[in-house]
Amino acid sequence: MLYRVFLLLIPVLVLSGAVVAEDSPSVIVLDENDLPVNVRSVLKMRNLPATSLSLYVENLDTGDVLLSWKEAEPRNPASVMKLVTTLVALDRLGPAYTWKTEIFALGEISGDTLSGDLLIKGYGDPFLVTERVWQMLRNLRLTGLRKITGNLLLDDSHFQVVDHDPAAFDRQPLRAYNVAPNALMTNFKVTRFYFQPDANNDKVVIRMDPQLDNLDIENHLTTRDGSCRGYQRGIAIIPNESYDRFTFSGRFPRGCEIYAMDRTAMSHNEFTYGLFKSIWRELGGEIEGGWKNVSEPTADEPLLIYESMPLADVISKVNKHSNNVMARQLLYTIAAETYGAPATEDNGRRAVIEWFAEQGLDYANLSLDNGAGLSRTSRMSARQMAELLKFAYRQPYMPEYLSSMSLTGLDGTMSRRFREDSLTGRAHIKTGSLDDVNAIAGYLQASSGARYAIVAMQNHREIHRGPGEEVQEALLRWLYEH
Repeated sequence: MLYRVFLLLIPVLVLSGAVVAEDSPSVIVLDENDLPVNVRSVLKMRNLPATSLSLYVENLDTGDVLLSWKEAEPRNPASVMKLVTTLVALDRLGPAYTWKTEIFALGEISGDTLSGDLLIKGYGDPFLVTERVWQMLRNLRLTGLRKITGNLLLDDSHFQVVDHDPAAFDRQPLRAYNVAPNALMTNFKVTRFYFQPDANNDKVVIRMDPQLDNLDIENHLTTRDGSCRGYQRGIAIIPNESYDRFTFSGRFPRGCEIYAMDRTAMSHNEFTYGLFKSIWRELGGEIEGGWKNVSEPTADEPLLIYESMPLADVISKVNKHSNNVMARQLLYTIAAETYGAPATEDNGRRAVIEWFAEQGLDYANLSLDNGAGLSRTSRMSARQMAELLKFAYRQPYMPEYLSSMSLTGLDGTMSRRFREDSLTGRAHIKTGSLDDVNAIAGYLQASSGARYAIVAMQNHREIHRGPGEEVQEALLRWLYEH
């Protein structure tokens, strides 16, 4: 047999890079030639060193370690790191935890008019998107308020976020994945731009959603013959220093009936003011003033308290769609609930490490960084991730955690992998990918009905360009048929 099964006879066995913990009843000890044949085939075909790969597979019912290879090697897990942050949030806060956003009237309300300022205080709601802001402001209109004579005051002091450079990670400051956390984050600070060629002349119509009056657009786009292809369809975007004016230039293909592009704009507070003003006007409201950032507590009772969706729903959006800024919001929330406000990223990391220690889980060489995996310095081992998966599987909130991951062939980041396949819907997987990083972790039900925790992490040059997914596919098929 390729796979040699040894009963555990001694506390710790080290052989050819595989480590057997003393609580493992059995294990397949590997050297490179004992890796599953289809995994070895991909490694050989793509000229990938086996040492670039870490694997760990354990039967969740029996505790048998089915496969282990370089499982103690710290590697960059990319977005698989979100499984750490979401698990700690579930355990610390509970699946029914909600965030609140408070609205205060600072002045006298007479009839439908507030003679004064309106204050909105955020507590870190990770999913206060346009539709939910509309619902919140509709609830505000139902109080009878219509006109605000003063300013919109915005309090985001619950989080203390410093020195964030949106271009630092990959020089793409307009990309949604580079948005900084904020205690009053609305719609991820993202605007969707729609581009449509004007059939009557050599121009392109640009529309935005949400419509932001305080975001200026300079449109220098022209059209050209051609199909709807090419990077950004030939569109170049140049923002000004404050990101409140975008200049669009380039030649847009007439073959595009309509093209959409999501980009971030302005500061958090500027964006929230623009979004508020746009929706408030749609709801028949008026506001005469501008906006100001404040961080002063108020003794007044809120005019409205708007609650977020529960944490169980939030982590589903984090893990299925690998939302970076939502994961970072969770880390700050963990910090706030553990040590109080204002929450900091350092305190978030500290709280997570303390949680590992409390649960008796190994955190040696764990580097959480921002908790989202959008990092060059994040590190953890495949064995550490597997221990987390096993821990979560024994908890009462296991169904919420498991269902937060993408189903193979059906949704999230796994929706296009294993479609109409024997593996469709058989695994809940969190994916991770950065330049030179590819990883998966989650749960799989084999054809036999047995359930496994599975982790694969690979760090190697160009591994993110396809070879990493080929290795993962070979591993998942081997395990399913095992």
